[in-house]
Amino acid sequence: MILMFFKQIKHRGDNFSYIIADEATKEALVVDPSFNTEAIIRLANEQKLKVKYIIDTHQHWDHIAGNDSLRPAFNAKIVAHKLAKCFKDIDVSDGEIIKVGNIVIKVIHTPGHTPDSICLLVDGKLLTGDTLFVGECGRTDLPGGSAEDMYHSLFEKLLRLDDNIEVYPGHDYGLKPHSTIGIERRSNYVLKERTLDEFIEFMQEP
Repeated sequence: MILMFFKQIKHRGDNFSYIIADEATKEALVVDPSFNTEAIIRLANEQKLKVKYIIDTHQHWDHIAGNDSLRPAFNAKIVAHKLAKCFKDIDVSDGEIIKVGNIVIKVIHTPGHTPDSICLLVDGKLLTGDTLFVGECGRTDLPGGSAEDMYHSLFEKLLRLDDNIEVYPGHDYGLKPHSTIGIERRSNYVLKERTLDEFIEFMQEP
């Protein structure tokens, strides 16, 4: 049996960062360092983790802000989607697998908030970045955003996952810090059944 270390971190601001590690090998990765680098380094050292990768769910500054200090602290490689304009050591595409120890993380390309947005599926947990929040979804009115792409990402990718998949977003915007696909399917007003045209119109509302 593979034991996974998983920690959601919010040290400064409302951005969530995540640490995922194989408890046996102590190989680890960090998702979206943001402004939480100090807490990440402290926790990784306490747990004696070897941070191998830093994965950015998308290129916005508030998610990658900690890359420059975290990367040299662990000699880690920065991973981002191939369309990301930020600095990265490794490009990934939809469906690719990243491993730390025996932990398998699947990349799901979910454009909409940005062209390079990805979600990460690992052991029944979905790290959604700014694609899906608890009770909301990411904005599509920023440069590179697309309501059409967001529709396909939400309804044709994320909502096809099992209801029991846990949702861990990139920001603490909801009533609670995490949710499930099933709960969001039933309660998130953004995920109400709509046609593509209806969704695009909905996303243009204030």
